[in-house]
Amino acid sequence: MSDFHLDLSPLKEPLGFIKLLEWFFSMFAFATCGGYKGVTTLLVSCNGLVNGTVRASFAYPFRLNKVIFSSPDPTRCNGTWGETHLVGNFSTTAQFFVTFGILIFLYCMAALVLYLGYMHLYQSGGILPMMDYVFTLSAVFLWLVSSAAWAKALADIKVSTGPRIIEEISACKIPGTSCLFDSVTSMGSLNVSVVFGLLNMVLWAGNAWFVYKETILHKPNNASPDSGLYPPASGI
Repeated sequence: MSDFHLDLSPLKEPLGFIKLLEWFFSMFAFATCGGYKGVTTLLVSCNGLVNGTVRASFAYPFRLNKVIFSSPDPTRCNGTWGETHLVGNFSTTAQFFVTFGILIFLYCMAALVLYLGYMHLYQSGGILPMMDYVFTLSAVFLWLVSSAAWAKALADIKVSTGPRIIEEISACKIPGTSCLFDSVTSMGSLNVSVVFGLLNMVLWAGNAWFVYKETILHKPNNASPDSGLYPPASGI
């Protein structure tokens, strides 16, 4: 393999500059999702207790069915408040989105090393541009799938931690017990993660053209216009 030759000029071209943006935005996509922590709070009244606060803390990877509400009082409402969970398990979708974002982050780092240190090898007409092109097209599709799936899961998470959660808690339906929804931590960062996922899809789709130009599929035809397909016209 040829020696490493550091050259920052590819960053001035679309091929390198967009790859730098992809690296940057992929980090925001998985960080805003994977770093989230929230709390949903209810006010419970039961057996003489008025508006006792119960909380359920949840976080990535959003296995909500494993999250237990705290008890409204030391007596657990005289036994009427049992072990109560949130509803839903969204770990598969969340982990797919975050894991894919991390893989893209690592790939962009490797691609930038290739562009900045081995561009002469990349442009030599070998298999590297084709591999880059195939991966780019795959990334466009997977960003679309993972972002759409995560957006749907996020909508369900909001339902499972919002006011409608009271409908799923059996303890709130016991005679003499009432529950009121109080609050839930803002999910603005999770909304941002979906936006960054879609933005990454757009970036990779746009970059596909510039990667394509480096492949053998875009090489100009070396044959000259008068290469002999027709005999030269005879003089008059």
